[in-house]
Amino acid sequence: MPTEPKLEPRLAVIQQAEYPQFSKTEMARRRGALERVMEESGVDHLLMCGEQRAGTGVAWLTGWPTTTEAHVIVGPGEPLVMVMEWYNHWPLAKKITQDTEVRWGEHQGIDKVIAELKRRRARRVGIMGPIGLAKCRRLESTFGALVDLNRQYVGLRLVKSAEEIDWMRIGAALTDLAIEALRRETRVGMTERDLGAICESAYHRHGGVTFIHYFLVTPMADPQYCVPRQMASTRRVQPGDVIATEITAHFFEYPGQILRTFTVAADPTPLYRRLYQTAEAAFDAVTGVIRDGTTMQQIVDAAGVIEEAGFSVYDDLMHGFGGGYFPPVIGSRSRPAGPLPDMTLQAGMTCVVQPNVITPDQKAGVQLGELVLVTANGFERMHGVERGLFRLD
Repeated sequence: MPTEPKLEPRLAVIQQAEYPQFSKTEMARRRGALERVMEESGVDHLLMCGEQRAGTGVAWLTGWPTTTEAHVIVGPGEPLVMVMEWYNHWPLAKKITQDTEVRWGEHQGIDKVIAELKRRRARRVGIMGPIGLAKCRRLESTFGALVDLNRQYVGLRLVKSAEEIDWMRIGAALTDLAIEALRRETRVGMTERDLGAICESAYHRHGGVTFIHYFLVTPMADPQYCVPRQMASTRRVQPGDVIATEITAHFFEYPGQILRTFTVAADPTPLYRRLYQTAEAAFDAVTGVIRDGTTMQQIVDAAGVIEEAGFSVYDDLMHGFGGGYFPPVIGSRSRPAGPLPDMTLQAGMTCVVQPNVITPDQKAGVQLGELVLVTANGFERMHGVERGLFRLD
């Protein structure tokens, strides 16, 4: 039984639009931020790149989520030009891009990009986003060494604007529909593939697009693994199982992310109850220190309740999200995620807090977490689905 996303009326207007667009003020903000980076980096032209549905910068700059190939030429005071493939994608790209001249690449897109850059008398060219080695070499044979500005792109995306946060609220509401549908529709005998179909049918009709839906299905009495798998299997749900999941649906590349755990036709075993209670305590401890100015060490220290309970984590404890898998990427004391990032949290960052607690032998684990917004004095939930270790009957 389909349900509607829980959205404020102003957000419902965006969600129900044929093809929603950001305001001209917001798009000008992004263009201005890019041009400041270009000036600081000493480049006179920038190429924003996307290929094979990868590269979020093209959509951020123009409104077009890259399909096969898209290269956007940026020059201070000059109109944006996007050269893209394929021909049958061209009409829609022209419809939904904002303040951008869209040209079909005719399967020789990089040549057309080079010709346009030469016409503009480009001298030093920066790149953001994925682009193939052969295309880089073609560009460098004409303009010399390219300037890699991907680190600067990440910096531009860490703190979200008010409009971006609104679109992420929509992505979060659509993601919530998947959790609600799993609680309502999961049945003994279903496969992990069926669980994925439940998720997609919940949000697709409302404009949600699948980014991930990962599942862990294993018997609580004899658990075999501790973390959801990235590929759904034909494993069937049985009484006494635990189901843990991580789900992201996005709305025109603005996502939510939610992690929840269920038991099937049985109460949690003592082990799973302790695992989940520890995850709840860690979530509360970590979000309890989140605010503008929080250090990375404060986050790790707050999550120490996991190790104090005799457990660890498998996944990253916390990561930035929205436009990419961004800093800060943080592990716990027992499972670091590399060196701690040299940064503090800033108001306007969107992060996933996910203390997915596991046993030291890596045979049992739970999933708990969700996308949150960092504020000046704390955090704000982006999702509306309640927390809890849910029993499915």
